Amino acid sequence: MPAFPHSTTSTPTAIAVPPSLSLPVIEAAFPRQLHPYWPRLQDKTRTWLLEKRLMPADKVEEYADGLCYTDLMAGYYLGAPDEVLQAIADYSAWFFVWDDRHDRDIVHGRPAAWRRLRFRLHTALDSPRTHLHHEDSLVAGFADSVTRLYSFLPETWNARFARHFHEVIEAYDREFHNRTEGIVPTVQEYLALRRFTFAHWIWTDLLEPAAGCELPDGVRKHPAYRRAALLSQEFAAWYNDLCSLPKEIAGDEVHNLGISLIKHERLTLEEAVAEVRRRVEECMVEFLVAERDALRFADGLADGTVRGKELSAAVRACVGNMRNWFSTVYWFHHESGRYMVDSWDDRSTPPYVNNEAAGEK
Repeated sequence: MPAFPHSTTSTPTAIAVPPSLSLPVIEAAFPRQLHPYWPRLQDKTRTWLLEKRLMPADKVEEYADGLCYTDLMAGYYLGAPDEVLQAIADYSAWFFVWDDRHDRDIVHGRPAAWRRLRFRLHTALDSPRTHLHHEDSLVAGFADSVTRLYSFLPETWNARFARHFHEVIEAYDREFHNRTEGIVPTVQEYLALRRFTFAHWIWTDLLEPAAGCELPDGVRKHPAYRRAALLSQEFAAWYNDLCSLPKEIAGDEVHNLGISLIKHERLTLEEAVAEVRRRVEECMVEFLVAERDALRFADGLADGTVRGKELSAAVRACVGNMRNWFSTVYWFHHESGRYMVDSWDDRSTPPYVNNEAAGEK
């Protein structure tokens, strides 16, 4: 079935989801929506990637639209002002490019290059305006996107975002070490690390500028809100693991829930796939319960005051977008060229990665 009533591509086709990855509950109970700004979003993010030299012109021309990075964000942050969605989409595109650089540094044995980038990103996160013209285009692009994200909500939100992303950078460093040393984390170690490498709390933080309201700690950390947020992110991370397990086993990867289950729980490949799928399906079922609790919590915030009404509306908007995360992540994995490994000339080298620009020979 098509992901959208009106496809985001110029040549609409029905998306064939492999039976092993098909989730009928998503297709039936989590209808996919798209922010009306999407067409301009796609054009502007494509232009931004070029201007910031994050991808070479030929790669942008051939692959950027097919990677569907803007589709992912346009299906998640509904209701966001156009300029907020644009900043989030550019940051998301940057994140994917960063993830590719991290992967290439591992594959080609460049620990010094990774260490240098790691420290530069930490510094740029704390003072992005001073890094807008950095010699490394990845650092400059990061500084640009963070500067824009910092313009929407108070300094307290900015500090929280920075704190959470510092943790993401360090989690990427732990993944770098594990992959270069061939260390497969235990299931519990992996689940804890995955919350940072998938940036659970970053995508959740960004729900707030999309809703136009910073949530106070008492709201954000309330069990009803936090559980719904966590389940939406766990679903996305584990579904990603389910979709990428075969290619990551083939590539001697060490960071995948299925690989940890095989290594440490002595499961067969078939058993590991079944277990990851069970966890994914459990997330969907549990979210439907958590969603109701979070919406009741939102209703309770409307105490007759202007502030109460504002917070109630913001929480409802955030929870609604947590729901959108399920469908947009699901379809992204079956639409994006990022996961179409079988169509690549070299399964070890994504065609949209510019090896030469990354310093490879």
